[in-house]
Order: sequence, then structure tokens, then C-alpha cells
Amino acid sequence: MLKRLARCLVLGLLLSLVMTGLVRIPVEAALPYKSAIKDARVLLRNALPINNPTMRDLQLSLEKMPRQANLKQWGSLRKQVEELSNLVGQNLGNDQGKILAAVTDLSQGKQILGELAESLQPLQVAIANKERNKIKPLSEQALEWVGALEALMVQRFPFEIPPQYADLPQLRGRATVELETSKGKLNLVLDGYNAPITAGQFADLVQRGFYDHMEFGRADDNYFLQAGDPPGDADGFIDPVTGKLRKIPMEVKVPDQVLPIYGKTFAQMGTYGVIPVLPFSAYGTLAMAHPDADPNGGSSQFFIYLFESDLTPAGLNLLDGNFAAFGYVLDGQPVLDKMKLGDQIISAKITSGLENLVLPTI
Repeated sequence: MLKRLARCLVLGLLLSLVMTGLVRIPVEAALPYKSAIKDARVLLRNALPINNPTMRDLQLSLEKMPRQANLKQWGSLRKQVEELSNLVGQNLGNDQGKILAAVTDLSQGKQILGELAESLQPLQVAIANKERNKIKPLSEQALEWVGALEALMVQRFPFEIPPQYADLPQLRGRATVELETSKGKLNLVLDGYNAPITAGQFADLVQRGFYDHMEFGRADDNYFLQAGDPPGDADGFIDPVTGKLRKIPMEVKVPDQVLPIYGKTFAQMGTYGVIPVLPFSAYGTLAMAHPDADPNGGSSQFFIYLFESDLTPAGLNLLDGNFAAFGYVLDGQPVLDKMKLGDQIISAKITSGLENLVLPTI
């Protein structure tokens, strides 16, 4: 895994030669025309299985505000924040009604909507006063409430997992994990909406205490940290019920497809330039490792992606679709920056979403 991952990342740097014309790639793998989204919170909001144009427009408007402030587009910003304040204000209008009609808990939805309305007030003042340095933190504060409201709009788990995987743990929703390391704490979000088997495997092992006191046994500075290789001859988790290595299939969700792709990598399928729902574009992407020759041989070894560069954009970094991403580190980048080979996971525990973990009954 170490050699393969390092090779993939190094090869990714060769994409810069495309810009000089020294390297040619297929037309279908052309560089994307949009910049990669590097913010894990944005990626997780976008990955929620909801369809509410009103809420998505509100989200996008807030996400664009820091850039607009940098460009000093104050007139446009004043108009936008006024429209948003009216949208989520106390007077129940058609748009607000569309938002609340989509939530699973009306009382909680109204409370979150009220918090969102309050968070827009200081943002409106900062825009009126052209306080550029305040726009980003204030818009991000509002977006936390937007994300909470969008999460409340998920009506049900979005698809039926193929029955051949019924003997594996499944995370049918999201869960958060606190990873305490020898360098500090990391907060992880596991996305079972888009990688239910991969996230389920990881969540189950966290619950078992499998990762406690385990070292990061593989690392490459500025590229990745990997853990999950237990002591002894086994390369992964030995199921105490069967006495066998529990392996999970390659799993990647792409936009506009109901089910994740199971069992094959993009490389095996000859797929290029497709950006998965959970891309390797954010520092702190969580992914399951697997043997070079067996993408369906992942078990317990996972890695944290530490590389962030426009030279390896989402869809062209040779990791997307060839390893199964299942979540992101949301808090703890200063800790990740300090971590090295040999650092230890002191403990791992699920702090929310345990009710979404479904264990096999067969």
C-alpha cells in the first residue's frame, strides 16, 4: 500500500506537465474547468442526499461571500444578505415554508432556522461596514446552521445496499468519531450515506476498540498517515465469529447514480476524470487501504490524506475512485500537521450517530 500510494501521489504531480503540453492525456480525462472544493464541510454538505433547491441556493450564496468580499463586491453582498435574512426571517413565506416542509422534525427545524436568522445579523452588519476580515468567519458560522438544517432534511437512507453485503457492518447515515492521538485530538465525520460499507467497517472497529493503542505504522510526510495493521501475521481484522479476515469491497459513489460502484476501481473500469461524491480534494480525507492486487481486500487499515494541491485536482489525482473515501477530518489540522510515523492512536470512540450503525444478523 505504501509504495502504491506514494507512487500515485508522485504521478499526480506529473499532471502539471499537461499544462506545458509535454504530457498528453485522453480527452475524456481533461482537466476540470472548476477549482476543486477543498473544504471538508462544503463537501459533506454537498454529499447529503437531499433535493431542496431553496436550501442549496442559500448554501451556495453563503459559500461565495468570502470571495465576493475579497473582490469588494459590496453592493451585491448587501443585496444577497438582505434576501437571505428575509428568506429565513420570522414571517413565514413560501420559500421558508418550502424549507420547513422538507425537515423531519418541524420543531427542531424552526429552532435551527431561528439560529440561522440570528447568525445572519452580524454578517449583515459586517457587510454594511465593509469589514472584509469578518465575512469568512461569520458566513461559516451561518453555514453551520445551514448544514444542520440540511441534515434534518434527509428523509431516509437513500438506497438499498446489495444483499450480498448483508454480512458486513453498515453505517446507514453519518457518525462522528473522536480520535485521541499522542499529538492531540481529531474529530472525524464518517459518511455512510455515500460509503455505508466502508464507513460501517470503520465504525464497527472503533466500537470494538480495535484501533486503541495502535500506532500509525506507515507514513509519508505531507502525503498520508496510515494505521490499522494489527500485531501478528494478519493484515486486518479477524472476525472472532468466523475466525477469518473480514474484507470489504471497493466502494465509491459517483454523482447521479443511485448506488455506489462496488467491486471495481476506476482504473479497472477505464474511467477517467469522474469526481466522486467524496473526493480526495480536502486535507484530512479518510480512506480505506487495500492490497495492490485486490481492491476488494480492504479490512482495517485506513489512511488520512494530507496532500492538498491544485496540481492533483479532484478526478485526476489517481486516488479518486481507486481507493474508497468514507469521510473527513473536520477539526484537528494543527494536530495532523504535527503527526509522524510512530505516533499512536490512544483511543477512538463514536461520539454521535451510533444509532446509524447496523450490524449483520447473519
